[in-house]
Amino acid sequence: MALGLTMVYGVLRVLHIAHAAVFTLGGYGGLAVYQATGSFWLALAGAMLAAVVAGLAMERWVYWPLLGKPPIATLIASIGLFIGLEELYRIVAGPEPYAFAVPLQLPEIRRGPLLVTPPQLLVMALTAGLLIALWLMLTRTALGLALRAASQDQEMAAACGMRVRGVVMANFAIGSALAGAAGMLVGIYYNSVSPTMGDVAGYKGLAIIVLGGLGSIPGTVLGALVIGLVETLVIGFVEFPLPRDAWAFLAMIAVFLARPQGLLGVK
Repeated sequence: MALGLTMVYGVLRVLHIAHAAVFTLGGYGGLAVYQATGSFWLALAGAMLAAVVAGLAMERWVYWPLLGKPPIATLIASIGLFIGLEELYRIVAGPEPYAFAVPLQLPEIRRGPLLVTPPQLLVMALTAGLLIALWLMLTRTALGLALRAASQDQEMAAACGMRVRGVVMANFAIGSALAGAAGMLVGIYYNSVSPTMGDVAGYKGLAIIVLGGLGSIPGTVLGALVIGLVETLVIGFVEFPLPRDAWAFLAMIAVFLARPQGLLGVK
């Protein structure tokens, strides 16, 4: 999910808070398709498709009309959109969580104190696959070149004949697809889909992109690894009266004090 936030910020310089609502939609979309078909891969495709449609609608009717307006206007619109969609999910699907149990034909890995469960293995494998696909797209395709050019200087890219609007739409579509996949995977991992499942994911996603450096995809990956390691090591080896999710923000604050631009950000 944090990768989608980074991609949108890289091109539009907007903190896409409503991205968390797209994440939640991916969870519900994947669950609905899985219940209808029993196919994991069709459910994943459905989750990503629902997220793409929602992301493009947000770009068309919320973010694009506000392009060039004061950043605070876009931020307020994004926060309002997130709150509104979360309440819509609560009205349509109900406030109670739905179980999202998927039988996985994957092994359980045990190596001494290390235990990797089938849901964890699934999340790691698909995340690695999506990261590789994203890296290949950004470095080996014309679309990737256009996205990187637009993130550097939109006006210069437009002056060179690039269709900036099309690039922005593609950026939202890719970022939303990643959020939809993440929402479904988190739903399977915790065996739960609820209207508020995007809350912690959204806050933690913001912490990750700030930690790694706003607009930096490698920084986002590094930030996610750092936060994951900090949470795991602290919970496993340190007795400290703080909830697990709080460590993401403590890590962000610590890096912010030492390096305000983030781990891989530029001044």
